[in-house]
Amino acid sequence: MNTPRKPVVPGFDDGTVFRTLFAAYPDALLVVDQRGVIVLANPTALELLGYTADELVGMSVDTLVPDATRPRHAAYREGYATHPRKRPMGTQMDLVAKRRDGSEVMVEIALSPLNDHGLPLVVAAIRSVASYPRVQHALQRARYAEHLAQFSRHAVDVADLHLLLDQVPVIAAEALQVETAKVLLLEPNGAEFRIAAGVGLLPEEAIGDRIANEAQSPSGHVMSSGQSVLMGDYAAESRFTIPSHYLAAGFVCEITVPLADRGRTIGVLSVRSRTARRFGDEEVRFLESLSSLLATVLQRTQIEEALGHAQRLESVGQLTGGIAHDFNNLLTVISGNLQVLEDSPAIGDDAVSQQLIGAAMRATRRGAELTGKLLAFSRRQVLQPTIVDTRALLLSLTDMLRRTLDQRIAITLVADAALCMADAGQLESALLNIAINSRDAMPQGGTLTFSCRVVSALPADLRSDHDTQAQPPVPTGYVAIAVSDTGDGMPESVQERAFEPFFTTKEAGRGTGLGLSTVYGFAKQSHGAVKLVSAPGAGTTVTLFLPRAEDDDYFDYDSDGEDAADDDSIADVTHGAVPHGLRVMLVEDDAEVRSVLQKFLASMGCEAVACGQAEQALASLMAGSAIDLLLTDIALGVGMQGTELAAKAHALRPALAVLLMSGFSSELADAPPDWELLPKPCTRLELERAMLRALSAAPLPPTLPTRAA
Repeated sequence: MNTPRKPVVPGFDDGTVFRTLFAAYPDALLVVDQRGVIVLANPTALELLGYTADELVGMSVDTLVPDATRPRHAAYREGYATHPRKRPMGTQMDLVAKRRDGSEVMVEIALSPLNDHGLPLVVAAIRSVASYPRVQHALQRARYAEHLAQFSRHAVDVADLHLLLDQVPVIAAEALQVETAKVLLLEPNGAEFRIAAGVGLLPEEAIGDRIANEAQSPSGHVMSSGQSVLMGDYAAESRFTIPSHYLAAGFVCEITVPLADRGRTIGVLSVRSRTARRFGDEEVRFLESLSSLLATVLQRTQIEEALGHAQRLESVGQLTGGIAHDFNNLLTVISGNLQVLEDSPAIGDDAVSQQLIGAAMRATRRGAELTGKLLAFSRRQVLQPTIVDTRALLLSLTDMLRRTLDQRIAITLVADAALCMADAGQLESALLNIAINSRDAMPQGGTLTFSCRVVSALPADLRSDHDTQAQPPVPTGYVAIAVSDTGDGMPESVQERAFEPFFTTKEAGRGTGLGLSTVYGFAKQSHGAVKLVSAPGAGTTVTLFLPRAEDDDYFDYDSDGEDAADDDSIADVTHGAVPHGLRVMLVEDDAEVRSVLQKFLASMGCEAVACGQAEQALASLMAGSAIDLLLTDIALGVGMQGTELAAKAHALRPALAVLLMSGFSSELADAPPDWELLPKPCTRLELERAMLRALSAAPLPPTLPTRAA
C-alpha cells in the first residue's frame, strides 16, 4: 500500500509551491513543447519580452529570434529536440532576443529538458545581461565609440568649421547624457575665453560671450596645466571657485578637458551634470578623445585655408607680375618720349608745355610706383638687402611721423637694439604703409606704437604656413617689428582678406588696396613673415618678422675695407659721363621701347646698333661687329632670351660690358649677379648711370674713343 507523500511546505500542495516558484523566479522562464510552441511563461518573461500572457502563450519560440539568425535557430532547435540535454547559462554570450516592439536585448539562456520527468517539454531560462557591470561598461564604451565615429564622419562630409564646432557640444551632451556642454576658445589677449559653441547654456551665458581666464577656475587651471579636471561633487570641491550661477542652476559635477593645437592649449571643452558623481575615467577619456578629434579638424581646416589663401595669393601674384611687366614697357614709352620732348628746342622756352610735360612725368612716376607695389606683392621686385639698424630706422621714422600725422595721434617707440637683413628703403616703405592704415583706423586720434625685439623663431602659426614659397627657418632668428594702433580693429572677415591686393574697406578714391599686400610680399621675399592680430574695438597689430643679422656682420659690412672702397669707386664713375662714340648693341623686342632707348643713347653721343631679336644680335656679334656694351631686355618674346644672349656674347668677347633690363623684376632677380641690372621704366639719367656701372665692371678696350672736350 502506497503512503501519500507529504507536501514540500506544510499546508501547501506541491502544485501550489511549484506555481509560486515559477511565477516568482527572477529569470524569464518559458516552457516550450517539441514543436517549439510556448505553452507557459512567467511574469519576468512577459516583462523582458514585452508581451502579455495571451500573446506569448501559443507563439512559436522562433518569433523571439532576430530575423537574421532565425533560420539558423530553427535548425538548432530541431537538432536539440532529437538529442535534448541540459545547457547551463554562460556557455554563449552572443545570444539576442527580439522583443515585441522590435528592439533587441542581449541574453544568456539555460535549457532544461523535462523528458526524464515524463514531459515532452523544455524549460528555457532567459536572463538579460544588460545589467551586468562588465556588459554595461562594454555597451557604454561602444556608445562612446559610435559618437566619436559619428563626429568623424561628420567632419569628413562638412567643410564649414563653424558647423563642426557647433556639433561638438551636441555630441558630448548626447553621449554623456548630461544637461550642458560647451566649447571655450582662448582670446588672443590670453585674458579671456569666448563661448564658441554650446548646448544647455544658462540664461547668464550666450554664444560669443567672454569669460575671464582665471587661474582659480577649472578652465583656467586646464589652460595653464594642459591637464583635464574631474569634479565629482561641487560640494566637496576645494581646489577651484565654482561660479554661483552654476550652483544656483543645480549643477553638482563637471569635466573640463583641454583643446590643444600643435602642442599649445587653445581652449577647453567642458560638460556639467545635475547628478552627483555622474562621471568617471571612461567619461574623461571619451571627452578627451572628442577634444582631440576637434583639434584635428581645426588643424585640417586651418591648413586647408592657409593653403588655399597662399594659392590664391600666388595666382594673383603671377597675374599682377605679368601686368606690371607690360605696364612698365608702356610707361617706358610714355616717360621716354616725354623726356625727349622736354629737351626739344621747339618747346624749351614754352612754359605751358613744360608745365604739361612735368605733370605727365609725375603721373608716369606714380604709375611706376603702382607697378612697384604690384611687384612687391607678387614678390617679383628686386630687393637690395643690407644690414639695417632697426632701432635707428624706427627712431627716424617715428620722428618723421610725429611731424606729419594728425597731432591727436600719440606715437610711442619701444625698441631693443637689433640688426636685421632687409632692403632698408622697402622696409621703411612697408612700415609707412602700416602706419597710414593705422592712422585711417583712428579718425578721432589714438596711440600708434612701434616696437622691436629679437625672437629665436617664428610663431607657431606662421611656421605652419603652407605658403607655396615658404622659406626655411633662419638660424640666427628674427627681428620682430610691430606696429600697433588703438583704432577700430578688423572683424575676421576683413582679416582673412587683408593681404589680398586691391582689397580695401576705405571709400572709393581713398586707397588702392595695395598697402598691406605689398607688406606681405616684401616680408615673404625677405625670407621673413608677417602676422596680423586684430579684433573689432580692440585695435590692430601688424608684426614683421625679418631675418636677424649678427653684430659681427654689421661691423664687417660697415668697415672701411674693400667693399666700401668698391662702393666709392662705383659712385665716382656714375657721376661721370658715357664716353662719346660708345658702341652699344641695343636688343629690345618692343619697337616703341626700342625707339625711346635709341633716342636716349643718341643724346649721350653713343653709336647704337638696334636689334629686335636675340638671334639677330648674336649673328651680328659673331660677324665681328665692333661693340663695347650690350644693352638687352631679358624677355625677348619667342626664342632666345636676353640672359642667354648675354652669356653667349660674353663667351665670345670676355671684355664686353653687359647691361640687362626688364620691366618684370623677377627676371632681374634671377639674372647672374655679375651683370648690371636696370629696371624699367627708367629715365635717361638712370640709363646713363647703369651703363657707367656696367662699363666700370668690364674695362673698355683701349681703342674706345674718348668723349670730345
